[in-house]
Parts: sequence; C-alpha cells; structure tokens
Amino acid sequence: MASAPAPRRRWPWLAGVVIIGAAIAGWWWLGTSRNQEAKGASRASTTVVVTAKAESRDVPVRIRGNGTVTALQSVDLRSQITSTVREIHIREGQTVAKGELLISLDARAEEANLKKSEAQVEKDRADLATAKRSLERQRELFTQKFISQAALDTAQNQVDTLTGQLAVDLAAVESTRVARAYTEIRAPFAGRTGLISVRDGSLVQPGASSATTTSPALVTVTQIDPIAVAFTIPEKELPGLQKALAAGPVAVNAKTQDGSEEFQGRVTFVDNAIDATTGTVRIKAEFPNPGVRLWPGMYVAVNVAPRVISNATVVPAQAVQTGPDSRFVYEVGADGKAASRPVTLTYLDEGFAVVEGLAAGARVVVEGAQNIRPGSVVAEADRGGSDATKTGKGEAKKGKRAS
Repeated sequence: MASAPAPRRRWPWLAGVVIIGAAIAGWWWLGTSRNQEAKGASRASTTVVVTAKAESRDVPVRIRGNGTVTALQSVDLRSQITSTVREIHIREGQTVAKGELLISLDARAEEANLKKSEAQVEKDRADLATAKRSLERQRELFTQKFISQAALDTAQNQVDTLTGQLAVDLAAVESTRVARAYTEIRAPFAGRTGLISVRDGSLVQPGASSATTTSPALVTVTQIDPIAVAFTIPEKELPGLQKALAAGPVAVNAKTQDGSEEFQGRVTFVDNAIDATTGTVRIKAEFPNPGVRLWPGMYVAVNVAPRVISNATVVPAQAVQTGPDSRFVYEVGADGKAASRPVTLTYLDEGFAVVEGLAAGARVVVEGAQNIRPGSVVAEADRGGSDATKTGKGEAKKGKRAS
C-alpha cells in the first residue's frame, strides 16, 4: 500500500520530453520552409524577356496622308457664236482623242461667206495678173520713148493697189475660216467627255460664264490619263523635298481607301507658299492611269519619302518606353542586368523607331519591360514563338496530363 504513488511522479517527465521534441521539430520545419522561400525568391528575381539588337541603317522618312485625285486638265466647251446644233458626234462618257470632232453647229452662213471671200481673192489675183502684164508693156514703151514717166507710174500704182487689195481679201478669207471653225466643237486634248447639255437643233449662244442660261457648257472634257493627286506635307519636310527634287524625280505611292490597289507616281508640283493656318505646303504628283482606276475626286492614301536619315540607330518601336521626363529603353548588359538608357525619339514608323543616345549593336528589351526595373536580372525567352503563345500551349499540355 505504501509504494502506490510512484508511477504518478513519472508523468511530468514524459510530458517535458514530448514538449521539447515538438519544439525541436517545429524549429527544423520552420528553418526548412524559410530556405525554400529564399530559394524561390532567388529564382523569381530573374525576369524572362524578349530582346533585340539596335541596328544602324539608312531610314527613309515617310510621310503619310490623304490625297485627292484631280484631273491635269478639264475644260468646259462653249459656243463662240449664235447658232443651232446640227449634229452631235459623241456619246456621254466617251473617250476622245485630241482634235476629234465633238459637236457640229449650223455653218451654212459661214460656208457661204467663205466661198464669197475665196471668190474675191480669185478676182483680185486675176486683176493683179492683168495689171502686171500691162506694167511690162508700159515699161517697154517707156524704154522706146513712146510714153511718159507719168503713164509708167500710173501702171505701177495699179499693180501696187491690186497687190494690197489681194492681201486684204486673203485676210478676209482667213477671218471667215476662223468663223467657220467656230461651228465645229473639237476636243482640245485627249480625255473623257462628261454630260452633254444640248441636243440636235438646240440654240446656243456665246456667254461670259457657266451661270448664264444663254450659254450652257456644251460638254466638258477631262483628261484622265495621266492624272494627278494633290496632297500636303508639313513645312518642316519642305527643305528635304526640295533637295530630293534637285537630285532627281521623287517617287510617290498612292493606295485606294480600301487598300486594294496601289499606284506609283512622281512629284511634279510644289506650291509657292506655305499655308499659315495649317503649316503645310501643297504638293501635286502625276500618276499613269491607263486602266482608268483613278478617278477625279477620289480620295487616296499617299505615301512619300522626301528625305533619308543616314546611319540611323533603329530599334523596335515597342522597345521605347515613356518615362515622366523623357523616353528611355532598357539595355541588357553583358552581366544580364537591365539598365535604363535615356534616348531621343527622332522618327517613328510602323514597327520601328529611330533613336539617338543608343549605340548600334546594343541589346534592348522588346517584350517584358513592364516586369523589370533598372538593375533587374533578365533572361532571354525562347524565340521560337511568343511568350503568350508558349504559355497557352504549356497550359494546354498540363490540362491534358491532368485529365
């Protein structure tokens, strides 16, 4: 009975041993977890990016804008005399050659006047021939002393008078022929006809403007091939364009609004003044148009390169970052760390940028710049495809394995 309380005194010792063992296990587990977190943090400090090398090359400065197709020549043909339309020789919208007869007016009065003038010229020539023969006889008689000097002078005066009259009547014939030509409306150049505002038998009269009801335009002829495109460029590009024009023709590219067709032309005109309101100068380019694909009044997208930046440093456009004060790029050094390099953006085109302040051959971050800071350690991504594509493929493969 006296030895029963002994086992109870061993329980505190056993509890102490258990507590000490649990503390040792917890300390070991906590240390292991911290080591794993440190290793994970070390791995996360390396950012995967896509880089590219800066290139040095000549870059044409391209100016893009909208242009309007205009005809090189367009004229409203009107009557210069009062007459009636005898015959129309063309159709509306017809292609005509230079000098082709378009409309004939009633020319009976002009033809009669022309015949009368020509007949008068023939009479003058006959009278002059008779006067010259008479002058020759008078000279022979004067040599033989059969007539006086006064009689010879009278014969000479008759020849001179008839010579002058012949010249006057010849001029009258030319005047009548001009009046006769007014009855024939011809194309002044090759082009395409527009609407015809008269019909056979219509009365036409000369007038001062197209607004007068007495003188409507008989027809309009517009030159289609070649054709012009008018557009504007910024005034800062004018010196470069002038320099390029002095060296030779400057090419211009034009596309339809839907981009389905492209045309090549050359600059033919630079305006003599800069628009003070817009700060631009008007330019005109000429384009061959044998297929009549360009039409007056059409809008086209114009692309012209008036100057070239020589030995320019070129990087992908998305490599240029915008900071609070200036633009910069992340340059990757030999140690694999990214450093911020301030640059000046000189020219930006589709897909690339020309910068100053960066050496050619430098490697810059193109994709993934939003995930790094100056001094960050970066690693080059696999260039077999974009990161987004690879990530998507990887997730798809994991899903298949999990299923």
